[in-house]
Amino acid sequence: MTELKNVELELSRFRTRLLFAAGMVLVCFGLIVARLLYLQVLRHEELTVRAENNRISVVPIVPNRGLILDRNGVVLANNYSAYTLELTPSKIFDLEGTIEELAKIIEITPADRRRFKRQMEDSKSFESLPIRTRLTDEEVARFSVHRYRFPGVDVKARLFRNYPLGEVASHVIGYIGRINQAEKEKIEDSEDEANYRGTEYIGKLGIEQSYERELHGITGFEEVETSAGGRPVRRLRSSPATPGNTVVLSIDIKLQALVERLYGTRRGALVAIDPRTGEVLAFVSKPTFDPNLFVDGIDAENWKALNESLDKPLLNRALRGTYPPGSTFKPFMAMAALNTGKRAAHEVIYDSGTFIFGNHRFRSHGDGGLGPVDMYRSIVKSSNVYYYSLANEMGVDLMHDQLAPFGFGQITGIDIHGEVRGVLPSTTWKRKAYKKPELQKWYAGETISLGIGQGYNNFTMLQLAHAMATLASGGQRHRPHLVREIHDVLTRERREVGGHALEPLPLKPEHVEVVKRAMYGVTQEGTSTRVFAGAAYRSGGKTGTAQAVSIKQNEKYNAARLAEYLRDHSLYVAFAPLEEPTIAVAVIVENAGFGAQAAAPIARRVLDYWLTGVYPSEEDIAAVQKGEAAAPIGTPRRAAEVPLPAAVAAVPSTGGAIAPVTDPASAPAPQPAPAPSPPPAGVAPAASAVPVVQRAGPAARPAGARAAAAPSAPASTAPR
Repeated sequence: MTELKNVELELSRFRTRLLFAAGMVLVCFGLIVARLLYLQVLRHEELTVRAENNRISVVPIVPNRGLILDRNGVVLANNYSAYTLELTPSKIFDLEGTIEELAKIIEITPADRRRFKRQMEDSKSFESLPIRTRLTDEEVARFSVHRYRFPGVDVKARLFRNYPLGEVASHVIGYIGRINQAEKEKIEDSEDEANYRGTEYIGKLGIEQSYERELHGITGFEEVETSAGGRPVRRLRSSPATPGNTVVLSIDIKLQALVERLYGTRRGALVAIDPRTGEVLAFVSKPTFDPNLFVDGIDAENWKALNESLDKPLLNRALRGTYPPGSTFKPFMAMAALNTGKRAAHEVIYDSGTFIFGNHRFRSHGDGGLGPVDMYRSIVKSSNVYYYSLANEMGVDLMHDQLAPFGFGQITGIDIHGEVRGVLPSTTWKRKAYKKPELQKWYAGETISLGIGQGYNNFTMLQLAHAMATLASGGQRHRPHLVREIHDVLTRERREVGGHALEPLPLKPEHVEVVKRAMYGVTQEGTSTRVFAGAAYRSGGKTGTAQAVSIKQNEKYNAARLAEYLRDHSLYVAFAPLEEPTIAVAVIVENAGFGAQAAAPIARRVLDYWLTGVYPSEEDIAAVQKGEAAAPIGTPRRAAEVPLPAAVAAVPSTGGAIAPVTDPASAPAPQPAPAPSPPPAGVAPAASAVPVVQRAGPAARPAGARAAAAPSAPASTAPR
């Protein structure tokens, strides 16, 4: 039987399928049109910007870091450009293998590898990191021949910080180092985030840290059109970086270098201040360190040597080292007595050599006393008994209230970070300092030794110098500052920093005269007579000897039987000229004994330099270093004729031209720095370069200086 087809049914099915297919095609075209409208109309502006961003690369131009100069225009920190070998870990498949192959072409030391690994830990994988710095031209040429073998490896021209005088004033100047992760996060959360794009180094200590904003400058940018492969085609526009400002310190670097030499291998601190302005003239912490070690990232051996040394070279003793002031505290106690009426200048106390309080015997000078002592003689001959009894009469809280305005136990507000407060005790202080109730109580016997600068008293040399400046000026006060002025490198405008007078202390001129006359007597008939013999000016001073550890009542101090770090500290405070002081000094030589033996000779040379322009002979410097000097010996030199120390870390020859600067006032206006010589093919040039500015400087300080011990613990009694 033949089956007949249903033509109508099949046509109906065909039409249905055709309509469905047509509908699907229309829907698809509709979606395409809708998407096209969405992209071309609704998101047109956004996508245009994204396309332009893919085509245009914005490259930050890192600004030249500002210079740091001393008060006479001597360059203390500058910059130079040099080539570095850099790796971008995210672009390298086998990092270790690549480094091994590179080492066959360019020397890569184990220290370079360790530094590179440390930087990787603190950086993002797509960042370019240097594995070798300061490449020679020959090394750059060798790598350029083999560059095609090393994707993700480049030679770049980078800026490096240089400290021409090496260890001199390192605690003041500080150093810069690579930005770590914590610092990155802090920058990202601040308003300076945009200004630090492309910046890899930041101030870590001293002036470099405290004046980071002034020294950093303003980052520029460059818009570069790139191909689909990411290669630069042409530069569209750019905004040049603004160099950092020049920071001029109040420090006299030749004086600073002299003091550091006078210490030799000993530990200690010295601060010299101009009482009229608060300018810091010298700010010495011994031993020092070479800040150039930190610029590229310090290696493990040098870090271990610095960090684990018993002498603590990284401790800024002038700012953070606290010590009992010893007998240098007595002139301030005398002033407090006059202010409160507790003692008149003519009132006589009998010094039998001991002061008995309860069942405790506080000693003075050996087994004998000084006999009848008035205020003048108590300072000139340094009577302990006089100030034991005075402290007992005044009480700890009155002493605190009278001495705190001089800056003892207070933050001075100096313009670098890290200052510590020290301790000027009071009953309130003790309640806060101790948790156990039995330790919070103040005992009357604890007051006695405070009168001679012992006990809980612990101050920095900065505080002691600031107090001396206040007393010498009759109560006039200025906030100490290390930066004198800031020069805008573009406008050449000079902006003064600091120098603002604080509210003066209400000291009576006749009381100030009593204390200053007694301090002058110290140099004429007292404990520093031999040291100041023949001085061309009149000065006031006071020796001090502070215990590093306490000794028993029935024991006598014998330095020869004690380990070095347990011996007494040597201190001296001074001001000059007597009539109108222009300099106040506080100096400590750790574990060096009697104040007139070690500290006073250093202070004498500082005053000679500042007031008469005299620089000690080499023979005299050697004697001071050994603690065997009194008045200067040998033939002195004119300070202006003595050269500054030779650079400890010289700028490599690849760093570009050197332009000497003598005085910032006469220096030419800063110009955009020339880039290093054109690099070979494949070498990425630096975004900007800096002229290296350098000036010849003082005679090299002795090497191998020992580092400082930790600040000593308070003691109950002390000689002299």
